[in-house]
Amino acid sequence: PDEVVSTLGVGAFGKVVECIDRDKKDHVAVKIVRNIESFREVARSEIAVLEEINILDDDNRFACVRMLNWFEHNGHICIVFELLGLSTFEFLRQNKFLPFNVEQIRQMAFQIFRAVCFLHRNKLTHTDLKPENILFVCADYDLEYNDVMVKCEERKLRSFDVKVVDFGTAKFDHEDHESEVSTRHYRAPEVILDLGWNQSCDVWSLGCVLMEFYLGRTLFQTHDSKEHLAMMEKILGPIPPHLLKQTRKQHYVHNGRLNWDEPSSSDEYIWKHCIPLKVHRSANHQLFDLIGCMLEYDVYRRITLEEALWHPFFSPLRMQKPRS
Repeated sequence: PDEVVSTLGVGAFGKVVECIDRDKKDHVAVKIVRNIESFREVARSEIAVLEEINILDDDNRFACVRMLNWFEHNGHICIVFELLGLSTFEFLRQNKFLPFNVEQIRQMAFQIFRAVCFLHRNKLTHTDLKPENILFVCADYDLEYNDVMVKCEERKLRSFDVKVVDFGTAKFDHEDHESEVSTRHYRAPEVILDLGWNQSCDVWSLGCVLMEFYLGRTLFQTHDSKEHLAMMEKILGPIPPHLLKQTRKQHYVHNGRLNWDEPSSSDEYIWKHCIPLKVHRSANHQLFDLIGCMLEYDVYRRITLEEALWHPFFSPLRMQKPRS
């Protein structure tokens, strides 16, 4: 890749730029990683995972971003990807956080679940699933005015094809699992309680993502672990005592229950914003039944993505003939 067209994103790791590949005349995305050993290590790990994905899915059936190439330049590891559109988070933000409808969620979730299920079958856990790491393949949209009086314009996407990106913290089953993974709001209870984690932590994260698509806002908007657990209880009911008994974080527990009795401003926030899941159920029974199975505290009872793909919520899509 030679000519840089624009900067697509900047993060702690470095930046992603859009480039034109001189030979093929294609537009590609290049992730340029900062020349710092910890970031280089993450980049090398990401390349190993992406190479594995390219081999395991050589005909590109699953919605994981494709790595086209990688190289080093002045100490910077550069990874070349197919060019995709906006992230689902960025689209929501630009669309004034108007939620997606159930049909759109069904289409996106089916692709994401198939992609992550493919990772799980191949002994990989993504560990950082969130709307920022789910990108539209193409984010072209039409503007619609949804109210003549107010002239509130809404962006209507032409396609809901998505891909999962950012495999920098993906882990193979045989690798060491550090105790803390995932971005805070999407972190599973077993991670917060330091009970160890496996692939089902991805299922929890995706349950949070689906809720965010439905609500147009983050389900667990918090920066504190104990408050996070209190929000879970408000939305999902009490945390099972056997999990609280096993946790190494005993300061979260009092008399076998979550140690939360803080009548603080955050408590008000919790009561106002954390609506129990069953309240939503009547609006779309199948979607919320699926989300309820994903946001199950006990990993042994939590649905797997293999099972989730057979959930009645996806029946309309399973009936369709695959595009040849």
